[in-house]
Amino acid sequence: DGDNPPDLHRVGAFLTHMLERVDWRRDLHFQTRTTIDTLDYSGRGLNKGSKLVIAAVGAPRRTLADKMPAELALPRGFGEPTLPLPGVLAVRGPKWDAPAWGDDRVLSQLCRFWESKGAPEGIALVVLVDDPAFVARSLEDFLWVVFTRSDPAADIDGVGAATVSKHWGCEGPLVIDARLKAHHAPPLEELPEIERRVDELAAPGGPLHGVY
Repeated sequence: DGDNPPDLHRVGAFLTHMLERVDWRRDLHFQTRTTIDTLDYSGRGLNKGSKLVIAAVGAPRRTLADKMPAELALPRGFGEPTLPLPGVLAVRGPKWDAPAWGDDRVLSQLCRFWESKGAPEGIALVVLVDDPAFVARSLEDFLWVVFTRSDPAADIDGVGAATVSKHWGCEGPLVIDARLKAHHAPPLEELPEIERRVDELAAPGGPLHGVY
């Protein structure tokens, strides 16, 4: 049936395999108002949030774009499109402008725009981010940003979205809002002075030598 998935630990290849086969109308299964990891701050409180299971199988349904779609249209205020992975489009969106756990309507705006103008060809997944270049820098950076800055129940929409018999789906592409939001912890940034002091502690004769 054409379904021969790569090893799960080959994350990039596995994502590509899934995106070639997923039917966004059928294969999304949300778990809402459930428990999440204590260190996951994407939800609405400590250990509170949502999860999403994507259950896709079978022969490929689409060919994923490996270069930027021709004549890509974006609404005003969106830009810097890039392809972190085949069939995945990262787009810079306007800065989050809503209270904690609010909705600034940007995610919906992008989806409704493509419903009227036509969605990009060969794109299965769109991630709305603050810095597309950072997301495209490595697979690790892509995974970190997209899956630590989005709560599935609140931060996912799609082109041609509909709820049928209480099952939400979309024609596609699926769109994830992974911008930094008011209720998120600030990014952890390295401080050169602190790094220098730690390196000194780890130097020969220092208390952390051989440990760090």
